[in-house]
Amino acid sequence: MIPQTHLDGLLAELHTRLQAVLSTRDRAYALLEAVVSVGGNLDLETVLHRIVETAATLADARYAALGVIGEDDTLARFVPVGLSEEEIARIDHWPHGLGLLGLLIKEPRPLRLARIGDHPRSYGFPAGHPPMAGFLGVPVRVRGRLFGNLYLTDKRGGGEFDEDDEAIIVAFAGAAGVAIENARLYEDSRRRETWLQASAEITRSLLSGAETPRVLTLIARRARRMAGADTAAILLPEGGGLTLRVAIADGVPGPARRRRLPVEGSLAGQAFLRAEPRVVTELSDTDFLTATGEAGAACAVPLGAPGAVRGVLSLARRPGRVPFSRAEVCMVHSFAGHAAVALELDEARRDAERLGLLEDRDRIAKDLHDVVIQRLFAVAMTLTGATRLVERPEAAARLRTAIDELDGTIRQIRSTIFALRAPADAPGLRARLVELVEGAREPLGFLPALCMDGQLDTRVPAHVGDHLLAVAREAISNVVRHAHATRAAVTVRLDKDRLTLLVEDDGVGLPARGRRSGLRNLCDRAESLGGSCAAETGAAGGTRVCWSVPLPSTPCSTP
Repeated sequence: MIPQTHLDGLLAELHTRLQAVLSTRDRAYALLEAVVSVGGNLDLETVLHRIVETAATLADARYAALGVIGEDDTLARFVPVGLSEEEIARIDHWPHGLGLLGLLIKEPRPLRLARIGDHPRSYGFPAGHPPMAGFLGVPVRVRGRLFGNLYLTDKRGGGEFDEDDEAIIVAFAGAAGVAIENARLYEDSRRRETWLQASAEITRSLLSGAETPRVLTLIARRARRMAGADTAAILLPEGGGLTLRVAIADGVPGPARRRRLPVEGSLAGQAFLRAEPRVVTELSDTDFLTATGEAGAACAVPLGAPGAVRGVLSLARRPGRVPFSRAEVCMVHSFAGHAAVALELDEARRDAERLGLLEDRDRIAKDLHDVVIQRLFAVAMTLTGATRLVERPEAAARLRTAIDELDGTIRQIRSTIFALRAPADAPGLRARLVELVEGAREPLGFLPALCMDGQLDTRVPAHVGDHLLAVAREAISNVVRHAHATRAAVTVRLDKDRLTLLVEDDGVGLPARGRRSGLRNLCDRAESLGGSCAAETGAAGGTRVCWSVPLPSTPCSTP
């Protein structure tokens, strides 16, 4: 054997150092390629996964993960690589940021260990977690603020992570922070653009005359999709503001759509009372979204400014998903504010339309009263005077018939005037009478004639109107059940201070015998108001029911 010389030792040392230089060069190239790789995409989800995969490749680690730190200094999100779906399913829960991982959050600096369990702050693994030995943790900062930590475990080949591994991962973490910031800026810009487009769409829908429930459905659907939520709902106050009713729900089962929840003790109720967004990582049992059987992160934002909150927009995610970030909540709040303004504008537009309609109705009523009725009244007076000049009885009779028809026309026009001047938002006595008579069409087989005369909506007290409707319902019901009529007429007349209801038909007339409890009820109602009620057989057959009661005296108005 040839003895080894000093030159051989130097050559071996040189070879070793050349190999180290080549390895360093290769890792530097790999680092540069990794920086270019993670910086070439602007989708945040893709960037985060690529960062974890690249870190594992650079350090030759079997497992790697990125823990995203939430606002309460715990792990809000965990992005792992190296685990199969079966292994992930066996893990009881993801780390919460306690023990060793919590130390990295409180003291964000690189940490390298030969064995995880040897560190005094080691908290252990959750049930179902695969065993791990070597550990390398490096903080990831975004614009100087801690975003999360890279965790690398189990170097391939059984070795330990060395100083070179730590140095290259620290350098890569700096580049990863820049890539994350770019992706977040792009995502925020894209989200803001989407919010503005949705706000414009909602405003256009409202101003184009779309129904409010349809617009509320659009608001819930757009908010759910853009915030990445699993369920969304709009809750509106009722019961004097003590409860909230689920008016619109998207992604929620049918039974939950009809839920009501108290304002006190619920997430949506807090947002409604305080007029500010509320965020939780887990819903309580008092919130309707738990009706889906899943309670995860949720946020609730008010629809409207303080003092004018119109409702609440609630969003929720399934358990295990990342909670809503501050940026997402601010964007949802801004969107809800735009939606509330659009709803307020829509309400103002509807009020303006209603006011215009009422003004038109009042103008028409004045024209009918001041022009049409006065002319018809003058014609009737002229014809009345002309009857004394007519010698032939047949001609005089025709004139009197024409005068009666004019009087009837005047009464109908007055009835129309009173109906036009009635409140448009609440059904008055006239509208309820019309509805009652319309309801008799099907059982009778024909529509009874209806004649209304006088200021029924304004002069008849509410309790008298209720009695009148009950009597009319009973009288019409008797016609349906017993009369076998082919014609019926209902007349309601207010003459000075007396209200009269007349129901006539051409049926079989009153029975000679039999129970008359319904008629007694009508008489009792009349007597309780100081009036009277009579039922008789008409001259040409049929039945005639006359119910009449006095009303409190009021100053007379111009006819």
